[in-house]
Amino acid sequence: MTPEEVGRRVVALLTPVEATASVSGGQAHARATVDVPPAAWADTLRAVRDDAELDCDFFDWLSAVDELADGFDVVVHLWSTRHRHGVLLRTRVPRATPTVASVVDIFPGAAWHERETHEMFGVDFTGHRGLAPLLLPPEFEGHPLRKEFVLASRAAKPWPGAKEPGESEAGGGRRAVRPPGVPAPGEWGVVPAPAGPVTVGDGAPARA
Repeated sequence: MTPEEVGRRVVALLTPVEATASVSGGQAHARATVDVPPAAWADTLRAVRDDAELDCDFFDWLSAVDELADGFDVVVHLWSTRHRHGVLLRTRVPRATPTVASVVDIFPGAAWHERETHEMFGVDFTGHRGLAPLLLPPEFEGHPLRKEFVLASRAAKPWPGAKEPGESEAGGGRRAVRPPGVPAPGEWGVVPAPAGPVTVGDGAPARA
């Protein structure tokens, strides 16, 4: 099935639930992308897995995207090992209450992905029985992949980097380094002969 056909099939399975399909990427990387409401999240993944035409039996990955005031997009990629096509499913949850159903009962491999997304974005997955910290220490506060999260290193010390040499607050810029074998700017061309006669051996003037 082409990405367009995959998208139309997913939308047809969800009727009368409102869903929109589009195609992301291009050429061999093109994927059907289907946006569904949060209430239909788990049912959509189950339908895409169990439908004979789609047969997306392989869970690839799940994560989120911070859309600031618009909330968070929870995104999952599924793949059909038999038909060799994939689909991106996406749902948007509000920033004030970022909650969506867990899909671990449908795809057990989603367990760690939901834990990481919960930890990094603060999205809650109802029905997940172990949303414990996965990457950060238990005492860590905040969600590092939210766009409003301030990096501690930037708050403690200004970033010294610059796009061009000399723009850094630290000053000085980067020191130019010549490639091996390339002379300095004042060493190009023929070296001029010294003024006056040149002596050799016992001090007698050398012949021109």
